[in-house]
Amino acid sequence: MADEGHVKLLGAAVSPFAVLARMALELKGVSYEYIDEDMGNKSELLVRSNPVHQKVPVLIHDGKPICESLAIVEFVDELWDTAGRSILPTEPYHRAVARFWAAYTDDKLFPAYFGIHRAATEEERAEKTNETIGVIRQLEVALAECSNGKPFFAGNSVGYLDIVVGCHLFWLEAFSRMFGVALLDAAKTPLFAAWAGRFKEVEAAKEVVPDADKVVEYFKNKRQG
Repeated sequence: MADEGHVKLLGAAVSPFAVLARMALELKGVSYEYIDEDMGNKSELLVRSNPVHQKVPVLIHDGKPICESLAIVEFVDELWDTAGRSILPTEPYHRAVARFWAAYTDDKLFPAYFGIHRAATEEERAEKTNETIGVIRQLEVALAECSNGKPFFAGNSVGYLDIVVGCHLFWLEAFSRMFGVALLDAAKTPLFAAWAGRFKEVEAAKEVVPDADKVVEYFKNKRQG
């Protein structure tokens, strides 16, 4: 196993992408220093480490920054390749399929559900709600195909797609509460809803995934600020 060196992770409490990076480190059992960034007053370290986007998460390993959550997950999986189970599938075809669905999740899920918050009218909100449910339906298809009847996308235990999708669950739950919409609906997407329930009980998720109340509080504070 690679020497852990000095590992820092710059994140933000309610960032699903920072949560994804933290879950990867937890799955690999890597010790790291977590630094919670104030995104309204970004630190010099964050700006210096990610000058292009100035966003979290940023993983810093022995002084070298790695930006973007999916790149961080792959870096962690490859560097600590003998620590625990591989996060990405080891078989090339399955790895390619997982990367496809990870890119789909990154491109479609967050913009869809965040659009519910940004909607200016009830009609727009309903449209974004339906769009989010449509993305979840596609992910349910991916779950059925990738899991092969097992509990998780990766099979009997969590892997790459589980954490890539799972990092968004607390936001989906928060938005369901905030806007009175049913995003995780067992009647519409039973396989996905059952998977979500199992995922929340996984140790790596329980260690780092915030309660949905934190997202609700975050937006409440933003409105008051």
